[in-house]
Amino acid sequence: MSALALPTDPAGRVDARRNRALVLAAAQRAFAEQGMSVSLVEIAKRAGVGAGTVHRHFPSKNDLIAAVLRQRVERLAELATRSRGAADVGAAFFDFCIEVVTTTPGNKGMCDVFETDDGWPSTALVDAGTRFQHAVADLLLAAQRQEAVRSDLTLSDVLEIFTGCAAMQRSSGARRGPTRPVVMLLEAMRARDHGARVTKLSGADRRNEKGSRNATADAHCPVCAAPVRHSATGRPARYCSPACRQKAHRQRARAAS
Repeated sequence: MSALALPTDPAGRVDARRNRALVLAAAQRAFAEQGMSVSLVEIAKRAGVGAGTVHRHFPSKNDLIAAVLRQRVERLAELATRSRGAADVGAAFFDFCIEVVTTTPGNKGMCDVFETDDGWPSTALVDAGTRFQHAVADLLLAAQRQEAVRSDLTLSDVLEIFTGCAAMQRSSGARRGPTRPVVMLLEAMRARDHGARVTKLSGADRRNEKGSRNATADAHCPVCAAPVRHSATGRPARYCSPACRQKAHRQRARAAS
């Protein structure tokens, strides 16, 4: 990305920063509404500046697109970092996921940040993308420590889920809030009191899932060690009674506090 020198006088620098911010904001809206094909002339008109001003800050359209994407990625990285300090990190994690998914579809190029290819714009955004991934990894770990998110979930899983959810959100045309399929997929990341998976499996994984469920027939309650009774239908029970289930919940709450 080309780096341009700002004016030397204070007033000029303020004007330059303001104009750059106006162009970025206008480009963000234009890309979200019309896609990446929108012209720089249209962006300049939306920003209320001349085309020359746009070209002084962003000599090429790729420079502008990369700057817009970088701004979005850095904003999300900052949000992930703030969310890690929330009292309820689990809730903050899922709020963050919804923010990522619902703000991404309007800018398809944003999805490239979550992919590991070597093409543009990934190479132009490697620093911002790395900060984003580190921030998400830290937030994921904090949510897992509170037992709000599945312990077997990895950063790669989360990034792939973001990409899939963004694609579903984009195809639905929804502008406000996540769609039902998106919510269902995000819910699959949530930790459960029982050991059953909440996502469909295939092949060997499905066979392993069946075997693990059959193995619970001789399971014992993790609280009192009493045998756990299982019904012929429904999910396998994990605790021998509601009292033990509640006691386990209290223990997890104390450990998280």
